[in-house]
Amino acid sequence: MENTGQLKTLIEPLLAECGVKLAELKWINGSDHTLQIAIMHEDGTMDLDTCAEVSDRISKLLDETDAVKTAYTLEVCSPGAEREISDINELSHLDHPYVYLRLSEPIKKMIEFTGTVKSFENQVITLEYRDKQATRTVEIQAENVEFIRLAVKF
Repeated sequence: MENTGQLKTLIEPLLAECGVKLAELKWINGSDHTLQIAIMHEDGTMDLDTCAEVSDRISKLLDETDAVKTAYTLEVCSPGAEREISDINELSHLDHPYVYLRLSEPIKKMIEFTGTVKSFENQVITLEYRDKQATRTVEIQAENVEFIRLAVKF
């Protein structure tokens, strides 16, 4: 497969022109080779019209530059409702996201939390979460976050 780093370098300026950013780029191997490119707006949202427009533009760019030498299918999509947040600083661009996070060191004897990010300032997450029938707040140092992803609230 073609180098994903080179493909990222090639398409990121086009994504910026379209007002979106790259969430993930990967090859999926199956009966055909699929280049999956997940994109999102700065606020973490995505819509079908934008995916279709960006897909057309990336397809043309890849064809013009002959960047992919083998037969493949292009899939441009949203990163998903429960996508991993790979850069914790992204929290400052999201509007009070509902998240699941796992800590390196426990706080209040808990290693996992699911709740709403009320603020993210000075590398401290203020998280509002439910503990049985009570709503509680905890402050979590960013360096203590082992894993964080968006979560779906039921």
